[in-house]
Amino acid sequence: MRKIIVGAFILAASLYGDCQFQSNSSKVSWKAFKTYEKIGVAGSFDRVTSQIIDANSIDALLMKSSIIIDTSSVNSGNPSRDATLVESFFKTQNVQSINANVKSAKDGKALVDITMNGILRTIPFSYTVNEDKIVGKGFIDLADFGMIPSLLSINKSCYTLHAGKTWQDVEIGFEIPLQKNCQ
Repeated sequence: MRKIIVGAFILAASLYGDCQFQSNSSKVSWKAFKTYEKIGVAGSFDRVTSQIIDANSIDALLMKSSIIIDTSSVNSGNPSRDATLVESFFKTQNVQSINANVKSAKDGKALVDITMNGILRTIPFSYTVNEDKIVGKGFIDLADFGMIPSLLSINKSCYTLHAGKTWQDVEIGFEIPLQKNCQ
């Protein structure tokens, strides 16, 4: 058994040994929650500006990554809902963009500095890596970003649809496609 584990480690090291990792894009997703049953409503943003610099490891690639999200590009797959999110949530407090910079990344755990509504918070994320992408997930509390007026506004706009309850925690995800060049 020990030989199998050592062999797997050597194989993994040879696969990623002398490699350069690159990416030129990223995707940002979200899942907000409504009703007392906490039903998730998922979506993404269509306009995400990524700055990802080549690195010799996945962790280093993440630590050199930053994004700017255009909040008017919210996409839930429902144009009517998207218009409501822009008008009744983001525009309520004039939040035009969200910035994120990876502060640290190691062993599937990252700390990401997120700035929204002029407030910076460091949010823990977990991430996994497969052959062609990095996928991460974390949670924010809208109160930490002073977004309660926007939360109250969207709850009022969607009161019936949300059965009177819109939650202040939001799941945030990211996906970074990878290109790997090894020698």
